[in-house]
Amino acid sequence: MTLLRRRPGALPWLLLAPGLGWLLVFFAIPLYYMAKVSLQQGSVDTGYELTWNFGVYPDAISDFSEQFVRSFVYGGAATLLALLIAYPLAYAIAFHGGRWRNAMLLAVIAPFFTTYLIRTLSWQTILDDASPVVDFLKTIGAIPSDGRVLATSGSVIAAITYNFLPFMILPLYASLERIDKRMLEAAYDLYSSRRAVMHKVVIPLSAPGIVAGTLLTFIPSVGDFINAELLGTPRQSMIGNVIQSRYLEVTDYPTAAALSFILMAIILVMVGVWARIAGTEALMGAEAR
Repeated sequence: MTLLRRRPGALPWLLLAPGLGWLLVFFAIPLYYMAKVSLQQGSVDTGYELTWNFGVYPDAISDFSEQFVRSFVYGGAATLLALLIAYPLAYAIAFHGGRWRNAMLLAVIAPFFTTYLIRTLSWQTILDDASPVVDFLKTIGAIPSDGRVLATSGSVIAAITYNFLPFMILPLYASLERIDKRMLEAAYDLYSSRRAVMHKVVIPLSAPGIVAGTLLTFIPSVGDFINAELLGTPRQSMIGNVIQSRYLEVTDYPTAAALSFILMAIILVMVGVWARIAGTEALMGAEAR
């Protein structure tokens, strides 16, 4: 307390200390060692030696460019699908949920009561060739009679969308729920149509939720490897599958570390561009003035 009286400016740093310490121990230090590993050469048998081999980075990009592209395509498609599904649902809960609002929110987060792996494995049963879902899709002509859903790009994207959908719904709901309903009433009093109110009032005011939900869904979707591993084939492998294989199977640690850094750098650049497009106010959850 005496220190705080003498140096009142120290209080923010004291409050930040636990978080900064956590980031230092569990993020910055591991990041340093991963950067060091990426510049090494050798093998598990002979050992690894730091040789400042920066050539591993362009080699990693050229060798696995297809998996990089596929990861961002799958992640982008899953994020777009999640937004299209989540926005109407979040809107309905926020504006029309009534006394069922809490029950609906519980239903949104209920899948998290089950582990990620089990939720993904359940999609194998749902999309199996002999499942009622696939039989129905064949009956309505959505897929050919001899076609299949499992082990395709569609199955991987669908599972990624499902697994990360709550990360889109919850920020959208939080943003929509904070909208002052009197603003909507004022818009209707000024003879605005429902479409105009949605496009000129609701969507702009819910921009922070859109930005946050998009980031929370896109970033883990791009780095995911479980869905492609369990619901796809090598033709659907993503960069996460390559990194996992290089670390645990091939034991090519420098390439795996370089791929991780490249993926992180690309995502950071994309987040920066998205923040610039959406505006820092939307990114931080504040309304533009």
